[in-house]
Amino acid sequence: MAEVRANGIDIWYETAGNPQDPALLLIMGLGAQLIDWPAGFVEQLTGHGLHVVLFDNRDSGLSSGFDEVGLPDLPAVLAGDRSSVPYLIPDLAADAAGLLKELGIERAHVVGVSMGGMIAQQLTLDHPELVASLTSIMSTTGARGVGRPRPEAAAVLMRPPAADRAAAIAGAVAGSRVIGSPGYPAPQAELERRAAAKYDRGYRPQGTMRQYAAIVASPDRTAGLREVSAPTLVIHGADDPLIPVDGGEATAAAVPGAELLVIPGMGHDLPAPLWSRIADAIAANTRRAQDPPQH
Repeated sequence: MAEVRANGIDIWYETAGNPQDPALLLIMGLGAQLIDWPAGFVEQLTGHGLHVVLFDNRDSGLSSGFDEVGLPDLPAVLAGDRSSVPYLIPDLAADAAGLLKELGIERAHVVGVSMGGMIAQQLTLDHPELVASLTSIMSTTGARGVGRPRPEAAAVLMRPPAADRAAAIAGAVAGSRVIGSPGYPAPQAELERRAAAKYDRGYRPQGTMRQYAAIVASPDRTAGLREVSAPTLVIHGADDPLIPVDGGEATAAAVPGAELLVIPGMGHDLPAPLWSRIADAIAANTRRAQDPPQH
């Protein structure tokens, strides 16, 4: 693990696999850290001959935070007032672009989950020269009324910060049960292990609120996505309560030639039984970028 200065902030990242292999940038979601990418899943990707780069978004994990600007006024943001929002999804995409440039990576295959999918989409719009292929997982376009959380999942987003470590871990586990895959429930011990690791590495609920404000305040990407030429794969769980499947369907419909993979029983997580299927699909999409088009 290492740190670089990019786009005016400090970004923590790590890599896996052979640096001589094609680069694959993984972008995590709301309040998530690079350790939220399951190690076994990353191994599957490196096994496909990909050099994986993972990083902490701003305001999460060990990357630069924005605590000095305070909390956004979420009711105002939801009502359309962006004045308390310190950054938007395009700023997070600029962070990712800056990281690639600092690492000397001219082009990368880009994969994002949830908010990370939004960042990956925006990176493809703003820096198409950097993106060899795009995979957007359990994400949406930013179009109003699409990919809206169900009430029980929205309640997970709105939980107040925990008072202590035990409460934070318990809350994270409970939230995972609400939004996770009903067809592939994670073992309790594994959820507790992950929640503890995240808390101990970097518990930053204020940063999560600013990231959420960025999602709400950022513009709809649909029109831009219609211009994307990079091979695009959209993966979504059929049973995702946090960003329902219509978010993925809208993304795939917007991008010319996009492939849509909807997985029954999958919610808003990356369950171990699906790692190989998802990694195989990502690898196949990277090959679409390398193969000449058939005439």
